[in-house]
Amino acid sequence: MGMTGGKDASVLRLEGIYKSFGGLQVLTDVSFSVEREEIKGLIGPNGAGKTTLFNIITSLYRPDKGDVYLFDKRITGLPPHRICHMGISRTFQITRAFLEMTVMENVLISAIYGHRSGKGSPGERAHEALEIVGLSEKRDTRVSQINLSERRLLEVAMALASMPLMILLDEPMAGLNPSETQNLLKVIRRTREERGISILWIEHKVDAVFDFCDTIVVLDHGVKIADGKPEEVARDKKVIEAYLGEPVS
Repeated sequence: MGMTGGKDASVLRLEGIYKSFGGLQVLTDVSFSVEREEIKGLIGPNGAGKTTLFNIITSLYRPDKGDVYLFDKRITGLPPHRICHMGISRTFQITRAFLEMTVMENVLISAIYGHRSGKGSPGERAHEALEIVGLSEKRDTRVSQINLSERRLLEVAMALASMPLMILLDEPMAGLNPSETQNLLKVIRRTREERGISILWIEHKVDAVFDFCDTIVVLDHGVKIADGKPEEVARDKKVIEAYLGEPVS
């Protein structure tokens, strides 16, 4: 069985993840899965453990207990570059692009170092990724010359060019205005439709997540308190108390 797994295999599955730093328990027994072509939101108050969870999925941290599976293949603790080659790509809260290189050069690097089963040449993959996010006209512009919104789109293009099975988005909308946010949402939707990619998405803008995601998982102080469809999660008493303050209308 290749990395596409059996018919019913979740793309990503977390089982009983625990993590502490010093004496501080950051994640406690967190389990959930992301299905094929699903957009799953990951929300919770600051310090809930969301970014730590991303760092465990991408193997920057090792969990104290628990396992991560990509299509039923255990990937816990593999070297981070292996995780990327197997098809998990992520964006960061602070964009990680090389500022003195052009937009195209950055995307090309991702295309070259990404998932091993990518079709087409790195150049073709880079072109296609820029096309999907709408940055083709900026391809020869240095990254230092483009604005924050364009850098966020560049991050998505870089993730796409690595031909992932799954993208982890870490607060891609931070600092964007409403029209830039709408554009980014359009791009994310297009990404899923054109590539059939699964997406796990940390976001502070709760209304966007509730409108947009297929399912939502909520962490509070490192514990999963809800996991389900947006309308169920919005009505969940524990979620309202911990986070929303009032039901999302």
